[in-house]
Amino acid sequence: MIKITESGQKYLYDLLAKQDCEGIAIRVFVLDGGTPKAETCIAFCRPGEEQEEDEAFEFEGFKAFVEAKSKLYLEEAVVDFAKDSMGGQLTIKAPNSRMPKISADSSLQDRINYILYNEINPGLQSHGGHVTLEELTEDNIAVLQFGGGCQGCGMVDVTLKDGIEKSLLEQLPELTAVKDITDHSIQENAYYK
Repeated sequence: MIKITESGQKYLYDLLAKQDCEGIAIRVFVLDGGTPKAETCIAFCRPGEEQEEDEAFEFEGFKAFVEAKSKLYLEEAVVDFAKDSMGGQLTIKAPNSRMPKISADSSLQDRINYILYNEINPGLQSHGGHVTLEELTEDNIAVLQFGGGCQGCGMVDVTLKDGIEKSLLEQLPELTAVKDITDHSIQENAYYK
């Protein structure tokens, strides 16, 4: 799973010891796992803030919780601390964080991101555009944000309805709708004006 080097463990232990909270731990997770914008994060985790599905790991003097849905993206991850002239830096190397790892058990959000990044965006890139999932609502509406050549493009409604929405709804029947929250009044880089 995740490896925390000896220097990384010492740094995290010292950092946690400075917090005025008995039993404070860390929580490791990946935002937007399996996509090009994946970000590996470490956060403080006060007692009771961990999630029921998290996996707990014991280290020298502290506990680390790993988010269940992030585990596959954290395979071979290494947390390290390297001293330098400015004091030092904690680094997280997670080589699998951006690798698409989708299965039938993956969350709806992960499956939407997989389709956007691997099927939709390659086509939009020919026009200098891209689309990202900004939110998945409780009633399974995918809220999208267009960027690049798609922002302000005169053909964005066609792209959304006949392309993206059609593809997402066909592949993900639990999805109820697709909405665009992009401000299309900004047309500086629009492919079609």
